Amino acid sequence: MSTVNAEVKKNNNENAISLIRRFTKRVQGSGVIPRVRSIRWSQRKPSHFKMKKSALVVLGKRKEYELLEKLGKLVEKKKRGR
Repeated sequence: MSTVNAEVKKNNNENAISLIRRFTKRVQGSGVIPRVRSIRWSQRKPSHFKMKKSALVVLGKRKEYELLEKLGKLVEKKKRGR
């Protein structure tokens, strides 16, 4: 990600308010704020190892559930409203 510096220098006959206004326009024109807002909540993709590990955990739980179901050791859940 490249950084963009919005830099302004005060002119001789320029007051602080117009300097701030010019700086604000420069920042808006550079597109820094929309880019920062777009990546603010983004997350990295999980690594290949992490995805593989979570898949193995799911497969292990499924296998354990099937075994308990086959042995008849599962507790039946009560259905709501009936």
